[in-house]
Amino acid sequence: MIREFGFGEFLFLLEGARWTVLLSLLAVTFGGALGLAVALGRTSNWAWMRGLMATYIQIFQGTPLLVQLFIVYFGLPLLGLKVDIWMALTVGLSLHTSAFLGEIWRGSIQAVPPGQSEAARALGIGYVHRMIDVVLPQAFRIALPATIGFLVNLIKGTALAALLGLTELTRSGQLMANITFQPLQAYGAVGLVYFFICLPLTTFSARIERRLNAAR
Repeated sequence: MIREFGFGEFLFLLEGARWTVLLSLLAVTFGGALGLAVALGRTSNWAWMRGLMATYIQIFQGTPLLVQLFIVYFGLPLLGLKVDIWMALTVGLSLHTSAFLGEIWRGSIQAVPPGQSEAARALGIGYVHRMIDVVLPQAFRIALPATIGFLVNLIKGTALAALLGLTELTRSGQLMANITFQPLQAYGAVGLVYFFICLPLTTFSARIERRLNAAR
């Protein structure tokens, strides 16, 4: 007997959505920290550091995310490093995230008027405090729309985790489509859940952006 797509099947999708959200949070946390380091390296006074970070960004922006995930998942065991699916996905998505956020934040840091940094240097403020207190707060305002836009794409990009065997939102929808033989209802529900996951993020971004512009 063929099952109908109903409330129980929708709850199964929500169960998968939990892992989608968790995977996105892990990628943003670790990828964001690494991305800040990449951005600072790209704006460094050391030419070798700028070149190294530029190469890093080109590698991860110039190759498909799915290929990066496969390399981490299947490549690390060849080096003697045993990784489970969660570790592989977290590492792969974090590296991908760091490259894109690093480049977004690099442009935002360089968009801050040079006079701001020069004035802070003239007052004897060191590099660390100059970045934390003067440059990065202004760069954050500039980078906010692009950062949120990337994070929304990252949430949708976690759908590739299904190809490695993780039963996240997209994989849950695929299973329900196969069980119920109602792919339109199943994938339509998947799209609806993705929409409501991303909607608070974009709404929050617009609100913060208006508040920052008002304060300015």
